[in-house]
Amino acid sequence: MDVKNFKQLPILGILRGITKDAIEPLIESACASGLKTIEITMNTANADSLIRLALTASRKRLTIGAGTVTSMKILKTALSAGATFIVMPVLIKDIVTYCIKNKIPVFPGALTPQEIYNAWEAGATMVKVFPSGFFGPEYFKEIKGPFADIQLLACGGVKPGNMKDYFSNGACAISFGASVFKKEWLAKKDYASIEKAIKGFIEEYNK
Repeated sequence: MDVKNFKQLPILGILRGITKDAIEPLIESACASGLKTIEITMNTANADSLIRLALTASRKRLTIGAGTVTSMKILKTALSAGATFIVMPVLIKDIVTYCIKNKIPVFPGALTPQEIYNAWEAGATMVKVFPSGFFGPEYFKEIKGPFADIQLLACGGVKPGNMKDYFSNGACAISFGASVFKKEWLAKKDYASIEKAIKGFIEEYNK
């Protein structure tokens, strides 16, 4: 991942619990929408194979990373599959240290001021504030008061209608998952609705 490029369109799509047959149409939908960055969570069955398939399908149009990385073993599996950035639900220092040493962007999860501070001090590229939706954009404003330099990624509860509020209150990036990659749409292979939903985020960001 080129972090400078990510910051030009700081929107991250999260694929969790998807199947092999959905990868290619999902990648095409993401590319058609204008999205540039996707993570595949490592608690998805055969996640390493899915990352490889996504890399092939994207043909370098998307940056592909791994999410829900919770151990060094899972980290090595993700990197071997070709993931170029790492996202975690919490701070796991061994993973952050390894990523820093090997120049891999890393996004540990945190929520409280202490957790956010610890993740940033450990060397996070950005700190994923999760679950953001339970606290809202105003929480980011409060965090940025004492921690103006900490880069924050909002995860959970972000919608096109409130995305600008997150950015204006201090988020540097946002992410979305099941609200866009809906189970019912995936079951119906309704990739057009997924593409339209992603476009909603990007169009709102570019206004």
